[in-house]
Amino acid sequence: MKLLAASLLLAASALSPASGYFVVTSPSLNDQWVNGETHQVSWSKGAKDGVTSFDIEMSQLSATGLTLIAKNVPSSDGDQKSINILLQDVPPGNDYFLLFLNSTHGVMHGTSPRFTILPAGSNGNISSTTNPKAATVTVSGSPNPTQAFATTFPLVASDARRRASPLLGVGLGSLIWGWAAWTMF
Repeated sequence: MKLLAASLLLAASALSPASGYFVVTSPSLNDQWVNGETHQVSWSKGAKDGVTSFDIEMSQLSATGLTLIAKNVPSSDGDQKSINILLQDVPPGNDYFLLFLNSTHGVMHGTSPRFTILPAGSNGNISSTTNPKAATVTVSGSPNPTQAFATTFPLVASDARRRASPLLGVGLGSLIWGWAAWTMF
């Protein structure tokens, strides 16, 4: 009986929703972005993970602070898993990362690989591709965490719900009471 109870609890935990994944597909490792040009940021994420929007921030390792790029970026649109970023007077450096997070709750969804920002007029190692259907955000200046987000998207209605495992509830309660009664006798 105890083995049955342990097996049922293990099965219930296996049937609970798995955590999702969040992969930044652009920028890629060692990409070189050029000031004055627009570059695409894109991602791939798990379905039905409850993440309907997130924030994008940019960090330069050799500088203190963050650049707040976009707040409430919608993530649930099927084709539109990207935004465009226009760089203007962002300090050149080879140690930039994009952070994809829920800044309200402090939950990190993903980070981009390390990339470089070059001065205007330079030749980067990638073409400046953009998604014409995606929003374009203009980012300028040095990191400044006290500055507001460059863009704030409207809030997205969430369809996230707490899902109970089919083995929990009345079935689990009966299992616990049955186990308790079995151990008493």
